[in-house]
Amino acid sequence: MTKEHGTGYGIYVIVWIALLVLTGATVAVSYANLGLMNVAVALLIASVKASLVALFFMHLKFENKLVWTFALVPIFFLLLVVGGTLSDTLFR
Repeated sequence: MTKEHGTGYGIYVIVWIALLVLTGATVAVSYANLGLMNVAVALLIASVKASLVALFFMHLKFENKLVWTFALVPIFFLLLVVGGTLSDTLFR
């Protein structure tokens, strides 16, 4: 049984404002001098933004487990590829 997701336009406005705030945070982090943490913080903010877009604008929040599986398995493989690449370059 699927959930009703009659969220209305209000949630989209709230998510849009959150995306604007997070974009501003990304710009602010780019000007801060955090060393190697700049990239980590920027990727963390980008991950939150991508999650908001996937959950609300792509309606993933209201899908069943099979659709979630198809959405999360490629992310798992992406993490494997990035982890393998980083381990190769960091430990040479």
